Amino acid sequence: MTGLAPREAAAAVLGQVLSGGSILDDVLRTESRLARLDARDRAFARNLAATVLRRLGQIDSIIGSCLDRPLPRSGEGARMALRLGLCQLLFLDTRTHAAVDTSVALARRHGPEKFSGVVNAVLRRIARGDRDRLLARHPPSLNVPDWLRRSWTAAYGDDAAAEIAAAHLAPPPLDLTVRRDPAVWAERLGGEHLWADSVRIRSGGTVSELDGYADGAWWVQDVAATLPARLLARNVAPGARVLDMCAAPGGKTAQLAAAGFDVTAVDMSPERLQLVAENLARLGLSAQLVAADATDWTVPHPFDAVLVDAPCSATGTIRRHPDIPLVRTRAEVERLARIQARLLGAASALAAPGGIVVYSVCSLEVEEGSRIVEAAFGEGAGLGRDPVGRAELEGLPVRISDAGDVRTLPSDIADRGGMDGFFVSRLRKAA
Repeated sequence: MTGLAPREAAAAVLGQVLSGGSILDDVLRTESRLARLDARDRAFARNLAATVLRRLGQIDSIIGSCLDRPLPRSGEGARMALRLGLCQLLFLDTRTHAAVDTSVALARRHGPEKFSGVVNAVLRRIARGDRDRLLARHPPSLNVPDWLRRSWTAAYGDDAAAEIAAAHLAPPPLDLTVRRDPAVWAERLGGEHLWADSVRIRSGGTVSELDGYADGAWWVQDVAATLPARLLARNVAPGARVLDMCAAPGGKTAQLAAAGFDVTAVDMSPERLQLVAENLARLGLSAQLVAADATDWTVPHPFDAVLVDAPCSATGTIRRHPDIPLVRTRAEVERLARIQARLLGAASALAAPGGIVVYSVCSLEVEEGSRIVEAAFGEGAGLGRDPVGRAELEGLPVRISDAGDVRTLPSDIADRGGMDGFFVSRLRKAA
């Protein structure tokens, strides 16, 4: 059937994520069914799988409301077909016959014949119904796990938590950090000069085929992800020795090298460090690369500044990684917080007296942000805040706490496409 192949590929991707616990990005790189599609069908399959993940709570709630009793285990193929069909009808504006017919065909291929009739009946009933009324009964809040909803409500309030959830429903734009002339590159790429060195475009094409990629004129980096290195650079002299801990994939390393610092980039993974090397080579930048565990690494001379962009739950990047709510747990946040505390302690030990330490995470959870910094003060790390001033982020409407820490939310600049959620604290080691 025409159009069935990309739906089959999307079903295969979802099956690995939802049943096998695989990471979406990994599956998108390795799934053979995707690789066999042409560019247009591959883009459709990826978007279909990602949209199902973004809307899974709503989709499964609607499926449940349409069935007299839950599907048995033998009906998992039909459940996947329903998820794909509902997603197309309600969120991708696919024509009814294409969404229904391909979903029925998928149900026949992957389950008992009797369930294909259920898929046909449910989808045609949805297609005939009132979409707005249906979605009002099954709101976007269903897409957020209870523990995350409680966390965001406690940290930011009911309204902000709802805005965060809403921001996760749309595919994000593509942000680039350019070496120079951001306004010129914005025009050349048909985008907008968003802020500082950040250019935002809405390209669905291949990144490596965009103008300027091969010449090393820019690299991909969300505007929020530029803040840690930018805030470090504000208070460190040019040419200073700077350490980028947990450096891969290298966006912040590139920022620091482009700013003229003597950069050392450390990462535990040699494979990921190779990606840093490739990115720097394309950009014509250099840094010393070290494969090591930063919590157990020593140097003869301390650094003038240390950037710790710590591994985290990444709940601030759900717009780009819609599988995160399905694979992360509260226990995982607590485990990562212990690693983050050790990394911040190691950063303090590697910084020279009077040196700058910037701590950041792309997480919305306070356990991975401000609480890590506050705990470090009580553990004798010799750190104090070097507060960020509003003038340093002029033109970017993000939150700066009374203590001088920065918090971005996915719902910030929502009218321009939002941004990733980050926490950034700039600290200074006692002289």
